Amino acid sequence: MKTIDIFERLRNGETILPNDPDGYKMREASFATKKLVIQMNNATEPEEIRSFLSQITGTEIDESVTVFTPLHINYGKHTKIGKNVFINFDCVFLDLGGITIEDNVLIAPKVSLLTEGHPTAIEDRHSLIPKPIHIKKNAWIGANATILQGVTIGENAIVAAGSVVSKDVPDNTIVGGTPAKIIKEINSTN
Repeated sequence: MKTIDIFERLRNGETILPNDPDGYKMREASFATKKLVIQMNNATEPEEIRSFLSQITGTEIDESVTVFTPLHINYGKHTKIGKNVFINFDCVFLDLGGITIEDNVLIAPKVSLLTEGHPTAIEDRHSLIPKPIHIKKNAWIGANATILQGVTIGENAIVAAGSVVSKDVPDNTIVGGTPAKIIKEINSTN
């Protein structure tokens, strides 16, 4: 019987207990990623930044992607970035639960995408609960917004600056606030 790797277990949404015998692998991988993140954040050429980001994610980052560093990622291999994506300064991606960013997405400065959480019960709090974040085509995430684990941002949706998004955002809507609520629907004339 094949043993499932801890990173596959994370992608499958399995809660990782604090005494998990493979838990150390998450820390080791994060420190290895940190070395690449430091190099990426000190790079000045767009091609060099994309090259480091490709190494961090383990996928080829398209030349249409623009990243203004610094960008902070704790693992990287569970982040998938589409084409014509713009990521502005000082974003944080905690991606052990999986982050998918589709084509034509705009991510403003200081956006946090947090796929990891913890149980509320005190005795279980050091366990890690991973849930994916999915940002669909043409979405725009405003400055200093936080997208929490398990959330899907719909196609063409806008998340207002400073929002905390804890529930799925429907296609073609603008959400804002803490917690984020629907402000209005978007149509082709507004």
